[in-house]
Amino acid sequence: MSYRFTLAFDMRTPSFGARSEALYQAALDQCAWADRLGFDACIFMEHHASEDGYLPSPIVMAAAAAARTERIAITISALLLPLYHPVRAAEDMAVLDILSGGRLRLIVGAGYRDDEYAQFGLSLRDRARLMEDGIAVLKQAWSGEPFEYGGRTIRVLPRPLQEPRPAIVMGGSSQAAAIRAARIADGFFPSNPALFEDYRQELARLGKPVPAPMPATVGVRPLFVHISENPTRAWEAIRPHAAHDAGEYARWGRGLTNLPYRETESADELRQSGQYLVLTPDEAIHHARRMGGIGFKPLMGGMDPDLSWESLDLFERCVLPALS
Repeated sequence: MSYRFTLAFDMRTPSFGARSEALYQAALDQCAWADRLGFDACIFMEHHASEDGYLPSPIVMAAAAAARTERIAITISALLLPLYHPVRAAEDMAVLDILSGGRLRLIVGAGYRDDEYAQFGLSLRDRARLMEDGIAVLKQAWSGEPFEYGGRTIRVLPRPLQEPRPAIVMGGSSQAAAIRAARIADGFFPSNPALFEDYRQELARLGKPVPAPMPATVGVRPLFVHISENPTRAWEAIRPHAAHDAGEYARWGRGLTNLPYRETESADELRQSGQYLVLTPDEAIHHARRMGGIGFKPLMGGMDPDLSWESLDLFERCVLPALS
């Protein structure tokens, strides 16, 4: 059986967590570690106007990770494309693709927070239009040929390394996003797997190739996995970070549907929910076999890098050999 292993980083740095310089250095060290072990992807997220310093510059972070690795996919999920000047985004990601040897994997999202758009002098009401405009520019810019934009003829060089260009996958949490992705993107990654059926149906209506249904396990993947010889003791150190992580996401998404985060009464409810898993090595082996892999978010909520390394070390010594 082939397993998929990933690392994801949002670089939240709450006041009670580790210092940002320690977290950023640890993230790059962990990408190099994952590359050595044959992980599939290191994933960098994006948000703005966040009091805990959520990663605002995933392209910069991805470029740093590319310089520390050789094989692992360098994934941005999701780049909030409407917040960028699309020509500049095309230039920066073309350079990233070259630096990484063609390892850029891109998921673009529209975002859902007024605060983020306001920070850039934009309106959330314009996100659909800005997304369509941005994807159109990426496609034309990455051709390397001159094209018309804003009443001017422009050309973006250098081109990305990938041929004909990096795939543009759209993230989304609504039926409208699924339909839009079928029309303008190369793929769709929904927050709720049920929306993937809307995407498939729209592709069929448009006469485009229809991918296989999304695996059922995607919808039940936990948000966090940690491996420990003593899960109870580890959870005591992890739970304030889990409470912060879930609470901030839930606050941002209050009133929205199809998002995985929910406000809870206590941190211990998070553990009982199955979204934040602290597993023994044997439990982690069973989890990987059942789910087809493990997605780690090792520095979740500003966790101490030493604590995150304890989990990753157990994965390398006790879990991975059992899955080989």
